[in-house]
This record gives sequence, structure tokens and C-alpha cells, in this order.
Amino acid sequence: MTTSVADRLQKAALFALLLMSVSAEAQEPPCPSSLSESPRPKSVYLSKNPKEEATELYVAGGVATTLRFPTASDPTRTKLLGWEGRFEPLLVGGRSVVVVPLRDLAPEDRFILLVTLLDGTEIPFTVTSAKPQVDSQVDVYPDPEAPDAVRQALAEKRKEVRTLRAENHQKREEETSVEHALAALLAQNEIAMTPFKEAQKWLQIENEIEIAVSVLVPKGKVAQRKVAVVFTMKNKDPVRPWTLQAARLSTWTTRESRPFALRMTPSAIAPGSTGRIAMVTDLASFDSNRDGDRLVVEIFRDGGLRQAYVELMPQERR
Repeated sequence: MTTSVADRLQKAALFALLLMSVSAEAQEPPCPSSLSESPRPKSVYLSKNPKEEATELYVAGGVATTLRFPTASDPTRTKLLGWEGRFEPLLVGGRSVVVVPLRDLAPEDRFILLVTLLDGTEIPFTVTSAKPQVDSQVDVYPDPEAPDAVRQALAEKRKEVRTLRAENHQKREEETSVEHALAALLAQNEIAMTPFKEAQKWLQIENEIEIAVSVLVPKGKVAQRKVAVVFTMKNKDPVRPWTLQAARLSTWTTRESRPFALRMTPSAIAPGSTGRIAMVTDLASFDSNRDGDRLVVEIFRDGGLRQAYVELMPQERR
């Protein structure tokens, strides 16, 4: 007898899931679509107040930070003080100034960059480090009331308003989402308050990050089409906190994204501390025949490196 789509989905949720693999931070780089969008230019609007502190530029070793000005700079009067042995020679050409550190700077390192435009305007900057923030391109507007500066500031405000509206809409949807409510409980380790039970679990220790991965399936008919993955992460790095950059749920064959709810607590895992990432999805959005019987879960940490990778496959149906 032919099995209906609903029956196949129910069996996919009720059967134990086969966990194929977990990869740690050192594995292959993630595909670009799984990460946050590329770094955008940073706009700096300078004040005419002489008491205003110099603008800080955040740099990283081997990464070029490009400053763009409305007019050309004077190469003979544009200088980076104390750069020898710490930076490549300063590149000054046209309206651009390029700063490239030879290696990462310590947070306490501070270098003075003095850019002088052809009209004699002197603009000081403080070159320093504040991981993971890196300024790749900085658009500098010496006169915030100039037409170009006003247009750019207005465009940024409009984009900010659109982003806030989208975030508010998403939050309103999440407030009424069953999946997000379940993910929030799982992130707080309140499995008993959810309709899930643990199907499989394993431990991965690599690069000072200990990860216990649990796959949860429904224990009754209440959430028969839902499945959850919980990452319990202990940060054994003595210095560096662990933060989440992106998470992705996709099909194996097409790499097409699938909807899911995600909650993490705390928002950053301090050295020596433990945190949880919970992902919940509804298998109603997953056609196992079309998608090759697999869903792929990926977790990316700050810096874009993939921290965990899990393949989910329903057991063979009879």
C-alpha cells in the first residue's frame, strides 16, 4: 500500500535520526550563503569641534583597511607614526589611504595616523584593535553638512529604519511561534517542559571547545513533525569568548535553506563557561524524497569558521 506524505513525515520525526558527523572549527570554510553578509563600508562623519577625540580605526593583521576621502590626500604629509616593523608602508593614492598591519595588534596598541588632504585639512585617526571588529573600508566625510555626506547619512538612516521594521516584524512572529518557544525552553535546558525526548547524543572536543550534541524527537503526538538539535558548548579557551555568527539548516542535495527557530543562552560564552544553542524545525517543510533524505545543520562561530556540522537522516522506512 502506498504510504501518504503525512505518514512519511510522521515516521521521519518518530524514528531515531542518524547523526552522520560533526566537524570542528578547523574544518573546511563555510559556504558564503551560510554566513552573515559581507562587511559593509563604515561611514565616519567628522566633527568640527577641535576637542573631539580622534576617530578609532580597528585593524587586523594582514587585512587591508582602506580609507576613502572626498578629495585627494597629500602623500608627503600623510603619516603613520611608529609604523616600522608593525605595518606595511602606508599606501596613499588619490582619495584613498590604505593601512595594512603585518600582524594582529594587542588591544592596548595605539598608533597615530595623520591624513592631510591637498587643501591642508588634517584628519587624525587612532589605529588599534578590537576583535572581532575590523574596518575594511572607511568612508570619511570631513564636512558632515556637505551634500555627499548628507545624502549618505540619509541613505543609512533609511536603511536602518527598514532593518528595524523587519526586526520588529520578525520578533512579533517569533512571539507567537511554537518552534521559537520550544527552542527557548531547550536553550534553558528545560527538556522536561517540552514534548521532546533525547534520541541520540555524542561529545566532540576540539580546539578548546567541548560540544555535546543532542538530537531530540517527539515523545508523543503533540509535536509529531518537529525535531530539535541542541548544542551544549563549554568554552575551554582561557581568553577568548565564544560567540555565534550564523546557523544554517539546509537540504543535502540542493543546499536549499529550510526554516528553523533558534535560541542561544547566553549570547556569548565566556572562557570556562557553558552555553546552549537550540534549533527546532518542523519537518512539514521537508520533502525527504525530493531532498535526498537528509537535512544538514551547520553552526558558525565568530570569524566565519564552521564549529559544528550535523547530518540528519530518518531511518529507512518500510
